[in-house]
Amino acid sequence: MSITKYIIGLTLSTLVAAELSGCAKSIALQITNIYENGDTNFHYDYCENLHDGRGFTAGIVGYCTGTGDAWDVIQEYHKLTGGNDAFSSLDSRLKKLADSESDSTSGIENYCKIWEKLGKSDAKFRQAQDIIRDNTYIQPANKYSNDLGLRLSISQGQMYDTGVQHGTGHDADGLGSLIKRTNSKFKSDASGDSGSTLNINGHQVDEIVWLKKFLDVRTDDLKHPRESDNQGGNYWASTVYRVKSYRYAIDQKEYNWNGSVRILDNDGKPTTVSCSSNRRR
Repeated sequence: MSITKYIIGLTLSTLVAAELSGCAKSIALQITNIYENGDTNFHYDYCENLHDGRGFTAGIVGYCTGTGDAWDVIQEYHKLTGGNDAFSSLDSRLKKLADSESDSTSGIENYCKIWEKLGKSDAKFRQAQDIIRDNTYIQPANKYSNDLGLRLSISQGQMYDTGVQHGTGHDADGLGSLIKRTNSKFKSDASGDSGSTLNINGHQVDEIVWLKKFLDVRTDDLKHPRESDNQGGNYWASTVYRVKSYRYAIDQKEYNWNGSVRILDNDGKPTTVSCSSNRRR
């Protein structure tokens, strides 16, 4: 590596922590909102059955009754309300669905009605969603970013968005597995011009080169999910626009998000997301 690139990389590493925070976090949250709900608003009241093998999908990042994160939100809400609220009557059924990772909606037919009402009117319910989002997705994404040495907002944001859709674990479709598959592609050094260099399998790999390969791996996984639970209705294959959007930002060299970023919306149209453009709904 040239001394110039080394200095640039060192400066970048010093100035940008390997985690989402501040403006970059705000932008990353909004971008995922676009993918999940079609705009930059935080749709705390959203709820529907996508028939994707995960039961009801609801809230700001698509909490699911069949994966357990919706149950986490409701338990957090119980802590804030003292445990006597509109969801209390569904507790035993929701816990059973979460524990068995069932996509069934039997026994919780009024779930969306309750969620929508609380999402529109209850500050504590919104707070519960924020807490679980950060605990379940932001913090694990930050840990992966730190472990990899990711310094660019666009890479950190991609860890978060992938975690939201694929989960943050090491199951066949999880973020951990996608990272492992990506790393296995690098058998030698890979140079680039991002100013940030990763150590992958003992090789010096430009961060954007790594990110592009990660997006290839994620695209393949979206089109061919490994886990049967993620194969329902070919839904994942229809969401490749999430990857195309990040590729567009890469092409624009929108690597660090200090004010705004240009991405593609779900229809493939360029749109600008800024730190201050989000609002609650």
